[in-house]
Amino acid sequence: MPFAIVRQDITKMKVDAIVNAANTDLAMGGGVCGAIFKAAGAGELQAACDKLAPIKTGEAVITPGFNLPARYVIHAAGPVYHRQSAVQSEQLLRAAYANSLERAVENGCESIAFPLISSGIYGYPKEEALRVATLTIRDFIADHDIDVYLAIFDKAAFAVSEELFGNAEIERDYQSGGGR
Repeated sequence: MPFAIVRQDITKMKVDAIVNAANTDLAMGGGVCGAIFKAAGAGELQAACDKLAPIKTGEAVITPGFNLPARYVIHAAGPVYHRQSAVQSEQLLRAAYANSLERAVENGCESIAFPLISSGIYGYPKEEALRVATLTIRDFIADHDIDVYLAIFDKAAFAVSEELFGNAEIERDYQSGGGR
């Protein structure tokens, strides 16, 4: 199963890599970023990030997963959403997903889990963020053999994904032991 949308805490997923919705300074933030740092071991992960920072919006870098079940954390800087520059925001969001997938393949990953990048405090509308993520992931897996999970944690975003995709790509019962 190359692509599935799951309702799961990304920090508990046993995949080769999880993606952190990072800021360009690669500093510990709130939301999914803060949860990933805490689960990985904030000090160790911050020290690894400090060696790679800063990055540009749309770029992605990789660090060890430290205390996470995932071997790696891929840090992708998504855009802050601005309606007046929606086309540029979409290009940068696509780049964040595509560059994350490239880092995973370069590092021999067979599975990766994404949060819905930029849809939290960066203000990207959830339905639009889900559309961009899905299109970018599908384009990539057409040419690459990697299992991709889109981990949706909050109920509202998961409801949007069910509305858009029905049950075709929704995996309600993802087990944290699967996917690796």
